[in-house]
Amino acid sequence: MEKIGVIGAGAMGSFYASKFYEMDSASAAFIAKGARYEKLKRNGIVVNGKQYSFRVINPERDSEFPDLIIVAVKHHHLPQAIDDLSNVVGPHTQILSVMNGIDSEESIGAVYGMDRILYGVALGIDAVRNENSVNYSKEGILYFGEANNNPPSERVMAIKELFDRAAIVSDIPDDMIRVLWRKFMINVGVNQVSAVLRAPYGVFVKVKEAGELMEAAMREVMAIAEQAGVDLREQDIEDWYKVMANLSPRGKTSMLQDIEAGRKTEVEMFSGRVVELGKQYGIATPVNELIFKIIKAIERA
Repeated sequence: MEKIGVIGAGAMGSFYASKFYEMDSASAAFIAKGARYEKLKRNGIVVNGKQYSFRVINPERDSEFPDLIIVAVKHHHLPQAIDDLSNVVGPHTQILSVMNGIDSEESIGAVYGMDRILYGVALGIDAVRNENSVNYSKEGILYFGEANNNPPSERVMAIKELFDRAAIVSDIPDDMIRVLWRKFMINVGVNQVSAVLRAPYGVFVKVKEAGELMEAAMREVMAIAEQAGVDLREQDIEDWYKVMANLSPRGKTSMLQDIEAGRKTEVEMFSGRVVELGKQYGIATPVNELIFKIIKAIERA
């Protein structure tokens, strides 16, 4: 497994692309077309102050099939990304989503087959994007694998070996669905409340009320998860505080970055999805209903 394609040149995509580039400059390429293709070719990406000139695969005209494709786009860009991948997914291509939320894998798998899909969750990374520049102080850890990894399959172990060579800290949990929902719960809390309060990570460590609002949003996810048969625990919230304590206090969530940059957020994937699931399972979600309205008002203003 030597050729890696990354679709999405935001903070996450740029971070992983840079790690593969450092392993082997010929191994990593972005997948983009149109204006995004031209911008990546012209400006490249700067990660922690280092300029990278990546290869860029244009799916409209380039015949290249990566061994592994990492999907790192925003939720509202996923349908277009799925379409863009149609000419670069080869017979042996594996696809790993590192997107937020709990639905991207099924959306991609519905088109390309769940047999080539891997689940991915990045936790503890504090990468921040500004134009074509990405900076981070904590790399975090990438949890990945199939839904059940007890034991891990050969393809999962092959990708683990690739991540090790690229110095990407990774782990293969037994229950990947639980890990996916745990990250969803965290994002529903900290991503959204940080956007509403315009607050970096340090505020949630120091300000009691900010933490309480974050937890209230997270516990609505926990109640839904119980009905959905997913094992989320109070310990998961406590562990998240420990993770935040080690992040840069000035670090910003992706949703806060979107709000500050005037970009569309992923609110539909977070509180919007929580409200939908709450109705499905008969669980009240007043905190997320309010957060959804606040963030939509901020977007439209």
